Amino acid sequence: MTAPAWIPALPRGAGADRTPEDRGVPRDGVRLLVSRPSGLGSTVFSRLPEVLREGDLLVVNESATLSASLPGRAAFGEFRLNVSTAYGPDLWLVEPRHDFRCPGPLPLRPGDSLEAGGIPGRYVAPYPGIPRLGFFRADGDLGDAMGRVGRPIHYGYLSREYPIEEYQTVFSRRPGSAEMPSAARPFTEPLVRALEGAGIGFATIVLHTGVSSLEWGDGSEGVVPIYPEPFEVPRSTVERIASARARGGRVIAVGTTVVRALESAIDEGGVRAARGFTRRYVTPERPVRTLDGLLTGFHEATSTHLALLAGFAGIDRIQRDYRFAADGGYLWHEFGDSHLILRTE
Repeated sequence: MTAPAWIPALPRGAGADRTPEDRGVPRDGVRLLVSRPSGLGSTVFSRLPEVLREGDLLVVNESATLSASLPGRAAFGEFRLNVSTAYGPDLWLVEPRHDFRCPGPLPLRPGDSLEAGGIPGRYVAPYPGIPRLGFFRADGDLGDAMGRVGRPIHYGYLSREYPIEEYQTVFSRRPGSAEMPSAARPFTEPLVRALEGAGIGFATIVLHTGVSSLEWGDGSEGVVPIYPEPFEVPRSTVERIASARARGGRVIAVGTTVVRALESAIDEGGVRAARGFTRRYVTPERPVRTLDGLLTGFHEATSTHLALLAGFAGIDRIQRDYRFAADGGYLWHEFGDSHLILRTE
């Protein structure tokens, strides 16, 4: 499956290779592209209370980021093992990599012994349809290993490594994500208070996201494989969504993880309380049904996130927005700028 032709390629120099703070910009000082059906506007994230309106509800992900990149060792030598998703007390989905710049697959076969952060175990099998991922059965506590020797997952476009604190958001409460739910990173405590003071509410979900390095355009064909990720939509959030809608407010997801969680909890009567694992894949053919707005970042043309954005706002809107962002020098990736997409004026 190739990258969608309707999205421009990432402009040279547009990938954020440092945190905003390292660029001399506050967390909430990143640029914000506001997309409405009739047109586009530019502002900064700290002015979000002026963009939203009283009665709106922001739904955020409470998942906190793990130090999920571990040193690995097998018979062929040393490598990086990015821990993705827990499927039991000792069974994990993992991504063995040569290093942070160079992905796998590595020469691992079912039954091979390996170590992850000093924890012995064995490689069980590759994940069906995603040869870069596999199952690892640990003979010990990988959570302890992540706490001792783990580092945040990062990729080659970053100019340096950062401590785990740079990968947490003000909403991080429940550890479990291999990579940061980055749409919420620009929020600060003062900004949250300003939004609440303007009559804008908050509700929470949890979706523990796995590794995000599995992209369109990697030479695979057919359906994009999506592996299960744990999620929870609590009853309190369902009630707050219903209350916001009854008052005429808009429900706005902060991040694609929130979209996937809410879309996994919908039935004929609307959003319901739910928990479990989701493989929900949102596309223009399977559009978003639960939301009025989406606050996100900017994703590369090969990213499966683009299918979700098109499933929310349509291909034409996303194509227009990305051309504007590319021409306007907006920054991509988890430490880049923000993109608010509103379905109505």
